[in-house]
This record gives sequence, C-alpha cells and structure tokens, in this order.
Amino acid sequence: MKENFTRIAFCFTIILIVVVSGCVAPPKDNTTSSATGNFFNPGQQTTVTTTTPSYVTDVTPFITVTPTSGYRTIPPTTEPIQDKYCRIYTSPENTFEYNTTAIAFDLRSPPMYINYTVKPSNITYKRVIDSKLTGQGEKEITIDTYSPVSWFEVTVRSKATGEIYLQDGFGKGKGYTEYINRTLKVLKRDNVQIEFKRNNITATAMVWVKPLGNFDDISHFNMTTDCTYFDFNPRDFA
Repeated sequence: MKENFTRIAFCFTIILIVVVSGCVAPPKDNTTSSATGNFFNPGQQTTVTTTTPSYVTDVTPFITVTPTSGYRTIPPTTEPIQDKYCRIYTSPENTFEYNTTAIAFDLRSPPMYINYTVKPSNITYKRVIDSKLTGQGEKEITIDTYSPVSWFEVTVRSKATGEIYLQDGFGKGKGYTEYINRTLKVLKRDNVQIEFKRNNITATAMVWVKPLGNFDDISHFNMTTDCTYFDFNPRDFA
C-alpha cells in the first residue's frame, strides 16, 4: 500500500513539472520556424526559417560637400585671335575746307570695319517764334546747331571698276545722319579703294581688318595694342 502511494506521488510530481514548463512562452521576433521531416530520413526534423520581407534597401548616405566660404576667382575667357581686327590705317586729324584722301586694300577676308569721329562746325542764328499758347506773343530765340556745309563722307568702291559698295557719313547737307561716332561695315570681297571726303569739319577715321586671311604674315601686328574686337552690329553714337 505504501509502495503504491509513493508511485502515485512521483507521477503527480512529473505531471506538475510538465504543466509548469508549458506555461513559459519563448520570446517572439520577426522570424518564424517550422519543423519538417527529412525526405531521406523521415525521423530527422529540419528547421526552415522565414524572414519578414523588407520594402526598402539599405544604401550608403549621400555625401554633401559643404561649400567653403569666400570668393572664387574665375579665370578670364581667352577670345580667339582669328576674331580680332587690326588697324591698318588712321587718317590725320585735321580741319579741311574741302579735301579728299584715298587708300586701297585687297580685302580677301571680309568684313572690314571703318570707324570715324567728327567734330563739325557750328553756326548760331536768331529765330522769331510766336508763343500763342503761352500768350507771350512773338519771341526771339538763339539756335546753335551744326553747319549745313560741315560734312564727312566715306566711299568704298571697286578699285578696278569704280563700282560703289558703300557710301555713308555725317551731315544733313549731304543727306546723312548727325552721329559724330560711327562704325561702317564692308562685306564685299575685292580690291577696294576707300575715299574720305570732308568739308569744314575735323574728322579722324580708322580702317580695321582681320589679319588672318588678309595677310600671309601676321607677326608684325601687336595683338594687344593694335587690334580689337568689334560687335557684329556696331552702334552709332551722337
């Protein structure tokens, strides 16, 4: 009897330990495991682990360069020499009552630029106007303007045939504008003759061409002091 009671107590103790052990759950994570039998050895179990899928990709952080303080020096842009125009003629600055000078040049690579500056003669005269709008009646005013006989003219023609390619200048008396600083552009490729005519005016003119294409040897030009750049469409100034 006593032996049977001992056996029952032992079995009850074993059952209690098993029940208590089943109440403690292992910690959970993002992975799940399942046990399956091995195909070749059904008695051996193989554990398969499944990882929760991720919808982003790990990447290296973008490196941003922090700008340094202060000013940055930008090197000057070098303009091509072939676009430079060099001075091949400068007329004397004199006042002439009436005078004509002429030069010739074989323009093989146009355009040619001719710029001039004039100082016309002025005239002053009196004029009477009627100020009806102000009720002051007739009033004499003094007018100071360019002389109608003060003009300057540039003519570019073919040296062989005399055909005129360009003719322009200063002076309303000749039908020209009154811009005292102008740049004229010659586009004709030819051996040209350039004539400068003036009357009662002080004028200085300069002729410019590209060295490349017009001269076989350009070494005698000082590209810094004798040459410059021109706008495609030069402006006139009064």
